[in-house]
Amino acid sequence: MHNAVVTPEGDRIRWVELPGEEPARVYLHGLGSTSPAYFAASAVHPLLAGRRSLLMDLLGHGHSDRPEGFSYTLEAHADAVAQALTAARVEGAELIAHSMGGAVAIVLAARHPRLVSRLVLVDANLDPAPRTPVTAGSSGIASYTEEEFLAGGWSEVRERVGAHWWSTMRLAGRTALYRTAVHLVEGTKPTMRELLLELPIPRAYLHPEGDGPAAAEALEAAGVAVVAVPDCGHNIMLDNPDGFARATTAALAQPQAPTQDPAPAQA
Repeated sequence: MHNAVVTPEGDRIRWVELPGEEPARVYLHGLGSTSPAYFAASAVHPLLAGRRSLLMDLLGHGHSDRPEGFSYTLEAHADAVAQALTAARVEGAELIAHSMGGAVAIVLAARHPRLVSRLVLVDANLDPAPRTPVTAGSSGIASYTEEEFLAGGWSEVRERVGAHWWSTMRLAGRTALYRTAVHLVEGTKPTMRELLLELPIPRAYLHPEGDGPAAAEALEAAGVAVVAVPDCGHNIMLDNPDGFARATTAALAQPQAPTQDPAPAQA
């Protein structure tokens, strides 16, 4: 287990690291999840193995620290990951990021471009969302006040998300889980989608077949490869490991966008 201090108070992000060739691949999990549980099989899949791989847990989640004073905005998450990658001597990483982790990855690429060379987003959040009571996930969590959630709302969420998701969600700090959910449904300014459209790196968006992202045509027009993966739900890498590995391998093989020559000086 590797770790790095990422806040002035000494809080640490932790990750499992697999040795291999550079550039590194960094895997980021979704809300209430943990990267080793969701991505270990993918990182060693024959199509993806052999690359230095960091299976990283965001602050408040999994093996990482759960500071109560941290804001848990998407920007703060991204900056903390940047601190960890810098400590790990990672630059130009290929980011493979699921759901909420995809939103963090977009912000990371926009705020710290030297750290990210490619993005593979796995059914990631791109837009703000309504707060919807009696639903699982970020919209349901964010429908509580923080006081309500900490006082017992979390137990209602436990019943709604089911045993599989709760197996990793229970590892998250409750304050971290709540604040991250709130900031995920609020999104960023510009939105994650708007940031994604402007990124000058190869980008792919993997989604379950039959449940594609909104405004997929605009994503494709901006150079984002939108890829349907069959026989899966939201947790693509767990539901169809081979399909996920094939789609991810293809996405990582996208050519780099050509660098534009500077405009000639005016006489």
